[in-house]
Amino acid sequence: MDPQTKPASKSFVSIFALPLLLVLPALAAYRGLGPTWSTYAGGWATAISLLTFAVYAFDKRRAVKEGERTPETLLHLLELLGGWPGAFLGQRLLRHKSAKITYQLVFWFIVLGYEMVAADWLLGWPLATALKQAVL
Repeated sequence: MDPQTKPASKSFVSIFALPLLLVLPALAAYRGLGPTWSTYAGGWATAISLLTFAVYAFDKRRAVKEGERTPETLLHLLELLGGWPGAFLGQRLLRHKSAKITYQLVFWFIVLGYEMVAADWLLGWPLATALKQAVL
């Protein structure tokens, strides 16, 4: 087996991880913003994720053709703006940016940030409060 080719079952299983990663942010948005504003937030997350996936696909195509590449900072900015679910899918379905360790560290730091903020929001901001007291 080619070392670059991952078994389909692992890719298929990793896609099931995405709904689990979306539970905390979705719950936090719904409980914190209410049904109307959480719908807007969900619409934003969907749109920016679709855009991020499209940019990943474009960059993957350019990488194969050895063309001018999309800067990694732009990819990370799209992830930070809420497109990390689209990036997650792009990494798994397109097998793009999934092996570069430094890229993955930043990507997972962004995902962890979303998860931590969502958990903190749901718990009444104990981490943010403690951080504020430590700084001030």
